[in-house]
Amino acid sequence: MKRIGLLTSGGDCQALNATMRGVVKGLANNIKELEVYGFNDGYRGLIYSDFRMLTSRDFSGILTVGGTILGTSRQPFKQMRTPDENGLDKVEAMKHTYYKLRLDCLVILGGNGTQKTANLLREEGLNVLHLPKTIDNDIFGTDMTFGFYSAVNIACNTIDCIHTTASSHNRVFIVELMGHRAGWLTLYAGVASGADIILIPEIPYKLDKVVEAIKRRAERGSGFTILAVAEGAIPEEIAAMSKKEMKKALADIAANYPSISYKLADDILKATGTEIRVTVPGHMQRGGSPGPYDRILSTRIGSECAKLILDEEYGYMVGLKGTEICKVPLGEVAGKLKTVDPECQEIQQAKRIGISFGD
Repeated sequence: MKRIGLLTSGGDCQALNATMRGVVKGLANNIKELEVYGFNDGYRGLIYSDFRMLTSRDFSGILTVGGTILGTSRQPFKQMRTPDENGLDKVEAMKHTYYKLRLDCLVILGGNGTQKTANLLREEGLNVLHLPKTIDNDIFGTDMTFGFYSAVNIACNTIDCIHTTASSHNRVFIVELMGHRAGWLTLYAGVASGADIILIPEIPYKLDKVVEAIKRRAERGSGFTILAVAEGAIPEEIAAMSKKEMKKALADIAANYPSISYKLADDILKATGTEIRVTVPGHMQRGGSPGPYDRILSTRIGSECAKLILDEEYGYMVGLKGTEICKVPLGEVAGKLKTVDPECQEIQQAKRIGISFGD
């Protein structure tokens, strides 16, 4: 008999269901007795013992279904050691639920914050496996996270649609994409959809360089410009500030504009007199069905997770290195962020074909 727990924590994405399906099918096809407990709404379900037993029927037909059948919530890692409003010790409560159900393993699907809590539970003695999901692709130790390429597809479609109206009206359009600390989504979507300017958190931008790129296109006869801008993009002068000064400057922007893209649009308008439009697809990027790439990746990750459970190997993240699914010790990757290297090939190749990064 194997007893496993499943939970999905943090922001949702398109291939969570497909990954859980891979885990359960990988186990069910190799052992006769299996019990699967699904915790509702992420770590909250584990803390407050809110769960339900799942059967094979729950995992039928969900390969192409976005979101998560278990629900999710955000439980900040920094608050995990802080008792709740009733004085409950969250870590001890999670351990109590785990041991009460006599679980052999807890399979946790989530991003960076989720991973840090998973590692905390590993340090507390629980058998844990972490499966890396995020549309930001910013989890250290894996080349790719499931959900990323599905989000890229949606972001690309948005920019593709903007292209036709931008060219019809000869306008400058800013498309703001998700990514507070890492620019992978904006970089990939921007290149794939032919954006003219790409601004990401890792490369603080200079307004005059952005304006210069827009004017250069106009001089060459292109009446429109598309900017793909990550929500975490930052002006060079703010990036050079101290942490305290930066926090105040960003707070001032937030008080006057819905996001950095609107501030950038205002700055470009003042510098050029050019009409600017801003489009923010927002949570659309996390929604809908997973694309074929993510269906394959999540199935492979789920299957490999099942193998680790069968082999009783715990304390790992299941990731992708090159073309191979591999296990990575949680303790080596938890708390680390994978960002875009400004000198990486993708950036240099994009610059070579004329894409500006505002630097």
